[in-house]
Amino acid sequence: MVVRFDEELLKDPVCAYARLRAEGPVHRAEAPDGSAVWLVTGYDDVRAGLADPRLSLDKAHSATGYRGLALPPALDRNLLNLDAPEHTRLRRILGRAFTPRRVAALRPVVEDIAGSLADAVTGEDLLAEFCVPLPIRVICELLGVPPADVTEFRSWTDAVLVPADPGRARSAMGSLYAFLTSLAAAKRASPGEDLLSVVADSLSADEMLSAAFLLLLAGYENVVHVLGNGLAELLSRGLAPTSSTVDEMVRHASPLQLAIRRFTREDVEIGGTTIPAGETVMLAVAAAHRDPSVFPDADVFDPSRAENPHVGFGFGPHFCLGAPLARLELEVGLGALFSRYPAMALAVPYAELEWRSAFRSRSLRALPVRLSGRFPQSGTVGGGG
Repeated sequence: MVVRFDEELLKDPVCAYARLRAEGPVHRAEAPDGSAVWLVTGYDDVRAGLADPRLSLDKAHSATGYRGLALPPALDRNLLNLDAPEHTRLRRILGRAFTPRRVAALRPVVEDIAGSLADAVTGEDLLAEFCVPLPIRVICELLGVPPADVTEFRSWTDAVLVPADPGRARSAMGSLYAFLTSLAAAKRASPGEDLLSVVADSLSADEMLSAAFLLLLAGYENVVHVLGNGLAELLSRGLAPTSSTVDEMVRHASPLQLAIRRFTREDVEIGGTTIPAGETVMLAVAAAHRDPSVFPDADVFDPSRAENPHVGFGFGPHFCLGAPLARLELEVGLGALFSRYPAMALAVPYAELEWRSAFRSRSLRALPVRLSGRFPQSGTVGGGG
């Protein structure tokens, strides 16, 4: 049977992926654009696939002419679309901006941003008031974007990353491209202490553009919704964060459903199925994270879970370069909120929260909370599995 990413699957991906895991580790599927793909659902096969060099990120290896998101060429050649050795070279250069020392030095900046945002929240929509502006302001700090430009910068990224209106998305992409081009040129002419300045002497102009765009793509949307989804899970259970909560949020509450597509360089056997060369492979991270053979009580959100070998930041040579920064933002963000509002609670029952479900992600539309007191809930307290 061909798996389709239809309304039924998107409405309840947890149950859909559980059923698929039980049926087998690899499935023939049809992407929303009608293209044929292979869907991998078991943890062991997903983890192995993330690090398998036979599964290429380069679209040149697609036998079907896969195009994906239409980007200007300078933005398209980013780390998410490259294999070694080009990927290795760029990753080594960009790694200068994410050393433990540099990330640790950002903590006071992130704490100041999170603190000021937390002080100003009303609770009407914690997603819009806190979860969205936190990572975008941190990214603007990293890129050296002037504070006056932050509002417009955010509107462009929202239109590009969540393209509800194709015309608006194209217009925003043009504005964003022009802005990043100007920003990169300015950093090359007059370097500072920001991320682009640190790597300016080792990257071409186009490579600087792709690096800035990737930081937006990977470092904004995911952090927003790991934080929002995770807060909903914590608050629905009346729990406070612990030292292991961030990892459990990345495993259980991440918006990420699928890793970025891969293309088989040659015939590859996965889970007993031979996938021909040139085919598109989708690694279902969300399914892997609920695999009961790896995670005891996998459907339970447990912020104190000790053993948590999730692959929410990837695995192998493509492990997320910005993972330490994402962890920092999530940890500091939770701390800022719960230190100020220890009795914070959902303003509506978890079952009444509205979700935005798409092919690759699942996230809240809004997160209304009460900053003090608890919302009376009937029945079992808890979130979505």
